[in-house]
Amino acid sequence: MKKTLSTLVMTGLASMAQAEMTVQNVAYEIDGEAYEGLLVFDDSITEPRPGVLMVPNWMGVTEQAAEKAAKVAGSDYVVFVADMYGKDIRPANADEAGAAATKVRSDRPLMRHRVNTALQVLREQAASVPLQTDNLVAIGFCFGGGTVLELARSGTEIKGVVSFHGNLDTPEPADAKAIRMPVLVLHGANDPFVPQEQVLAFEDEMRNANVDWQLVSYGGAVHSFSDPYAKMPGKAEYHPVVAKRAFAAMRQFFDEVL
Repeated sequence: MKKTLSTLVMTGLASMAQAEMTVQNVAYEIDGEAYEGLLVFDDSITEPRPGVLMVPNWMGVTEQAAEKAAKVAGSDYVVFVADMYGKDIRPANADEAGAAATKVRSDRPLMRHRVNTALQVLREQAASVPLQTDNLVAIGFCFGGGTVLELARSGTEIKGVVSFHGNLDTPEPADAKAIRMPVLVLHGANDPFVPQEQVLAFEDEMRNANVDWQLVSYGGAVHSFSDPYAKMPGKAEYHPVVAKRAFAAMRQFFDEVL
């Protein structure tokens, strides 16, 4: 199914007046099970563009995820929103999202398999959309941020990954030695779900593996600082100033690696 998102408010990114983005449902399979992600792009652009694999937060493939993908895509990128749960699993609330995310997070080989499959699905879209299949990055938000870090740890070769307020822990820190790309982590300094101990362990992990990495810690920001729909004061809360800074950092990173 094809639809459009019109006149989006470009939160944290340069404004794009009267932008009209195309959103296409993309069905695919993993081990015989049905999945469905979203391909988001400006179809008025005919030149091939770099691709961005986007792993959404624990709510999965939602209209809000499509809005965020459109903001990222603009006229510069083709974005594919990965389905990490399966077509029939669409959380309706935090409890359902927590259960779905926990199932995936507790099985890192499964997480890596699903995100790598989504990356391949993005590549395959070059058959119908102008896409530079050799010029890809991945980004993720919250649960998705931790997922793209696992994508990097799996040894996949793309141009880079960006984690927005994602979990930084991993059961096998030595796997960081397989990372073959630059890593950017955008972190809320007051995030209660990613405590300082986890941050320090991640930094040691990156140093020990000699990864090309950056971690930007934003003062005053908690979890979900880039999400206008986050409304848990002091825990998971939108911070418009930090969101703007973080998306600018992402853009700068893209300019460097793509």
